[in-house]
Amino acid sequence: MHRPRYAGIYRIVTNPAYGGAYAYGRSGVYTEFEEGRRRQGSRRRPREQWLALIPGTHAGYVAWAEFERVGAMIASNHHGAGRSGAPKRGAALLAGLLRCGRCGRKLMVHYTGRGRDMLRYSCARGRLDTAEPTCIAFGGSPVDRAVGERVVQVIQPAAIEAAVRASRAAARAGDEVQGALERELEAARYAAHRTHKQYDASDPENRLVAADLERRWNQCLEAVQALEARLTERRAANQSAAAPATPEEFNALAADLEAVWNHPAGDVRLKKRIVRALVEEIIVDVDAPRGEIVVVVHWQGGVHTEIRLPRRRRGQNRTHTSQETVAAVGILARIGSDDVIAGALNRSGVRTGRGHRWTRERVSALRSHHQIPRHCEETQEREGWLTLTQAAHRLGISARTLRLAVERGEIPAEHPLTDGPWVFNRRDVESEAARTLYDRVRQRNGQAVVPTNGQATFDFSST
Repeated sequence: MHRPRYAGIYRIVTNPAYGGAYAYGRSGVYTEFEEGRRRQGSRRRPREQWLALIPGTHAGYVAWAEFERVGAMIASNHHGAGRSGAPKRGAALLAGLLRCGRCGRKLMVHYTGRGRDMLRYSCARGRLDTAEPTCIAFGGSPVDRAVGERVVQVIQPAAIEAAVRASRAAARAGDEVQGALERELEAARYAAHRTHKQYDASDPENRLVAADLERRWNQCLEAVQALEARLTERRAANQSAAAPATPEEFNALAADLEAVWNHPAGDVRLKKRIVRALVEEIIVDVDAPRGEIVVVVHWQGGVHTEIRLPRRRRGQNRTHTSQETVAAVGILARIGSDDVIAGALNRSGVRTGRGHRWTRERVSALRSHHQIPRHCEETQEREGWLTLTQAAHRLGISARTLRLAVERGEIPAEHPLTDGPWVFNRRDVESEAARTLYDRVRQRNGQAVVPTNGQATFDFSST
């Protein structure tokens, strides 16, 4: 006796006899000539070249359909042409699924960085095989994240339905187990009652028959007691079990599916299996002039989805502050100091590239790095930059009236942050549109500046 080995298990599960089929001619003899010498051997043939394959000739260890499914799974785990490979423990979610849009080769996975935790995809097979230049290469985390979001969007409705069905199936299974125990207990009681009648009808002088019947009666009573105990435990378990979740509860749980998918403790191999079940192949290319990564997802069933992602520039990483935040700082620096900018960024929920809150020092460092000039009152006055309050005071109307006019598109202004200040320019406040707004406000003589159709007014003539 020895421990099972991979080769032995592989031969068993791939043998057609394991699925109850008869096969003949699975291998063939070949002859080769090498340096004038004749060599013979045998090798495995593909299934279409077998001489005979007859499923169902005898009882197999598994059904033939299960044997075929296991064979397909083993074949797909082999990393080769047309196969994605087995899901492994690496962080690359799309390993084995990405194909270069230029040369058609599979992309390779690399882990770089100090801790070997920076994922990168590259088409380097040509360089390794024939010294060709690398076709494309890019960071893998944004692509994995974008495809993962699409996968979550696809599986959310199906996941809810599957969870509801699984909950109902589990409830039915519990009821079926209890019903089976009740029927088994009824049969055991009938057998015990019949054995008791036979024991009573036996002749006491026939001691051997009476002893055998008594032994059988005791065995039936023990079986009844065991089944009663099992049934009591099952009923208690069913009563203590929580009620099956409703579809509404599953809908609420599905809202957290994205958080579960992105959780660091999630099993990456399970995620890869889900992706491989939904995605057939992914074609990627790099649009250098536009600085984008073009991802075309080929879903199972023939549907295609194109995703365009911004490509990181050389030296840029995931801890860099977004370009939207840099642009907002450049706009706010026209009217406010670094303290004002930091407060506006924090109120709007914007964080640094490393997830920290903004301070005056961090805003100053960001300005210095991107060559954004600091706020200067002389420059603000010379270039004509105004806040909402200053612009409203200069125009002679309320700040609320001016803000509503900007939201209607009558006066141009910049609002880079949701909870940040508005930025105006003097020439826009002194424009013809601004004078028209001023005249309209003055003509209303205290009436509502904003048109409100159907607004009721009080009639004080009767008081």
